[in-house]
Parts: sequence; structure tokens; C-alpha cells
Amino acid sequence: MSPSEIAPTVPTSIGLIAGWGRFPVLVAQALKRHGHRVHCIAINGHASGELESVCDHLRWSGVGRMGGHVRFFRRHGVTDVTMAGKLFKSDLLYSRSIWRHLPDLTCLSVFAPLLIGRHRDARDDSLLTAVTNLYLRSGIAVSAATDFAPELLVNEGHLAGPAPKPAHQRDVHIGWQVAKQMGGLDIGQSVTIKDGTVIAVEAIEGTDACVARTGELCPRGGWTLVKVAKPEQDMRFDVPTIGPRTVATVHAAGGKAIAIEADKTIVVDQAETYAGAAKLGVTIVAYRESSMIRNRQAA
Repeated sequence: MSPSEIAPTVPTSIGLIAGWGRFPVLVAQALKRHGHRVHCIAINGHASGELESVCDHLRWSGVGRMGGHVRFFRRHGVTDVTMAGKLFKSDLLYSRSIWRHLPDLTCLSVFAPLLIGRHRDARDDSLLTAVTNLYLRSGIAVSAATDFAPELLVNEGHLAGPAPKPAHQRDVHIGWQVAKQMGGLDIGQSVTIKDGTVIAVEAIEGTDACVARTGELCPRGGWTLVKVAKPEQDMRFDVPTIGPRTVATVHAAGGKAIAIEADKTIVVDQAETYAGAAKLGVTIVAYRESSMIRNRQAA
């Protein structure tokens, strides 16, 4: 049974794996509003302490304690898990702080085929698919967080800030194609662009660092951030997300506009995000991929 088919009046135990940001908190709140019990694994150094006051049961844990995560969910009768919030891959794989997330035997068995040997594969899709398969083998389904909080996905249109200018729209068309190709290669989902020239692309460092680097490379400002879903986006994880912090970071680095993909992008704290964009003069527009294709064909 999918989460959307679960009657809101019937309390159901839902597992939540919470990473960084407000998104996990909003998902937990949405689950509680619909009468579900929320049992949360809060990732050390990532998840918000606010979750402690929202969830029925919460355990702080390193991301690598995967055997413990499965046992926690089973103990609380969880048969459906969702993932929400960013995990900083550079912190988890390539820094000394990995010891906070000391892997257990289950984690080693899941990731060893991907991270050891000549043919290593640490791409997001590969790692997250391996985690999903672990839960499925354990009798626990993995669902998209947006199944529980669909109202966070944005519709197409001009969402906030000044009306988009023709120069912005031209940059979005070019940046969109580049970002889609980047996503298809599982590199990143965001690019910054001005006057048809890509300034920076997002990789392992994340959107905020990409934006900060853009401010250094383009001190004149006036550029656009384009953030899209992957061509074959799995909505169970790694869904593009923006919020008040994104708007503030873009403005501080000299950006003037944010273009996102409608129906596949989450905007957290929407009222605050849109009010901040209006105050700072940052345009936010959501486009559908179908609209972009039509525009390219008409050009």
C-alpha cells in the first residue's frame, strides 16, 4: 500500500531518516497532522534538534549505523520509511568527521561492493539505491517524502520577487540544458549562469558552496541560479530543495534570480521564502520541463 492510500484517520507507524535542513521537520509535522506515528533516525551533525519535539521516537545516530537503523524501525513496527534532508557527502566520505558515522557490519556489507576495489562507484544514485535495497530486503518499503507532504512541491509560474526579464529567461533556457545534463551524469543539479555563460556548477560541495563560489567569480552580480531535477529523478531521495537560506545566499553573492523545476522541487517555509525574495529583489520562477522543450523547439 502506498503512503497516499493510507487513511489519515488510521494511525500508522512511519520511519523517517532525517538529514540536514527544515525539510525533515516539515515532513514529520505533515505525518503527525495525518495521524501517523513518526519514528525517526536523526543523522548526527545533520538533523535538526526540533525533530525531538515532533517525533514519537527519535534516535540520534551516525549514518553508517545501518543495522541499528533497521532494528530501530522494526522494533517500532515500521513497514514504510522515508528519507528527507540533505546528507553532506564530502563530510561522510572524505573528511575526518566520518568517524562520527562509524559504519557497522551491515553498512560495510551494503557499501563494500561500491567503495572497495577497482570499480568504485560513490555516485549518489548508486549509494542510495543500495540503501533502498537494504530496507526492501528487510521488509520495509521506502517511499518519497513528497508522498506525505505534496504541498511542498511547487507549481509552474512566477512565485516571488520581480517579474523575470528577457535576459533572465534566455539564461534559464541555456542553464536548464546544462543542469539537466549534469543531473543525468549524477554530478549535481544546479548551475549559475549570466549572459549565456555558465559560471559555476554544483558538485559534491552542494548548492550553497556553488553559489558562494559564483559570487567570487562574478563580483558584478546579476546572475541566475538554475536548479532542476535529474532527468530520471527518483522522488524517494535527492529531490531539489530551496528555502529562505537559498534566497539569502543567492542575494549575498550577487544573484538576481532563481529558476527551479515545477512539480519536482521542494520549497520549504514557502511564505518566508517568498517574502524574503520579494524583500531582497530576487526573482523565483518555476518552469516545467515540457515548457522548456517547447521553447527550444520554437526558438
